[in-house]
Amino acid sequence: MSTRPIAIDLFSGAGGLSLGFEQAGFDVRASVDVDPIHCAVHEFNFPGCVSIAGDAGALTGADIRARAGLGSAAIACVFGGPPCQGFSTMGRRSMEDPRNGLVMHFHRLVHELDPDTFAFENVKGLTAGSQRVFLDAFLDAFTASGRYDIVSPWQVLNAADFGVPQARKRLIIIGVRRGSTMPAWPVSAGRVTVADALDDIPDADTIPALIERDWAEVEHGQPSPYAAVLRGIIGDPGDFSVPRSWAPELLTSSLRTEHSELSKGRFAMTPHGTFEPVSRFYKLNPKGVSNTIRAGTGRDRGAYTSARPIHPHHPRCITVREAARLHSYPDWFRFHATKWHGFRQVGNSVPPLLGRAIAGSIAKAIGYSPVKPSHIHQLGDPRLLLLNGTQAEAHFASRR
Repeated sequence: MSTRPIAIDLFSGAGGLSLGFEQAGFDVRASVDVDPIHCAVHEFNFPGCVSIAGDAGALTGADIRARAGLGSAAIACVFGGPPCQGFSTMGRRSMEDPRNGLVMHFHRLVHELDPDTFAFENVKGLTAGSQRVFLDAFLDAFTASGRYDIVSPWQVLNAADFGVPQARKRLIIIGVRRGSTMPAWPVSAGRVTVADALDDIPDADTIPALIERDWAEVEHGQPSPYAAVLRGIIGDPGDFSVPRSWAPELLTSSLRTEHSELSKGRFAMTPHGTFEPVSRFYKLNPKGVSNTIRAGTGRDRGAYTSARPIHPHHPRCITVREAARLHSYPDWFRFHATKWHGFRQVGNSVPPLLGRAIAGSIAKAIGYSPVKPSHIHQLGDPRLLLLNGTQAEAHFASRR
């Protein structure tokens, strides 16, 4: 293949899987998400991709092709993770949750877009108990169509096994056009620690500017090899994404959280790797990996903020940037300027390094040997990171 294979991200959020597939050499040409604030962040970070703000259940494959200007171009992979709150092992599971129907819309859009392959990710809870019936129905729907074979058995992969300093298990299902080469499951790439991810980031509580905004010019500390890659100091031979033009002296997505002195005292006294008894926040162990960073809920579900880990060395919760480091996002990647949306965007996403491992296996199976692009992307307008829901909806409505 002489050009980068085209891919489409359904239910993209801020773009963890988009970045993973781009790093594996794919050209992600379109992304879809119902939340316009997430779409605005995706547009900022992926200037070569058309961000479509809309309900995937109300879109057709023809709609997506037309909006992205794809015409009849061949699509190598459609990937995504439909909202999974109804399947989550956290809290009561619900087969009746209307968002669970989006899983079958993923099936529909795959057939309408007619890609060579597809990749589906979701929570581990979909494999257990009564939810397994839904999973089996989803797999049977693909088998019955006669167009795709499923890589069997499906796998639950832990991001911590692929160089992500976080324990995060995700169900992964890969399908290929019937009769095509089956991808092999990616092999573990070793582990990285919390200290590797965080120790070079200056303490946000010592930077006054971060009280009012989410960025400041700073001096970073000595990075680990993992952090040096995310900062762009050393190259990553497995990263085939388009380089971004950015200002490495800026610490971004780092708005401070004001804690009471009482809370700080409790955080300081909490041993590493344990839960602080009052807040139930987990204190990160610098020599281990993070617990799973969760997103909380959207406004339609009460705007619940999920517990944020306590920094291993400072008596405070981690910042959005520190959560992004624990998720394997590079430092050029920015999130919404508020902590609430920023943490949701990290917590809802697939760690890019896990996405890259999956996408790399697919690229190999379709016979694509990626090369690093020679051009550079300019990141989008920073005002996209400040939009509230009404403003973001108006932004994308003008596009439609």
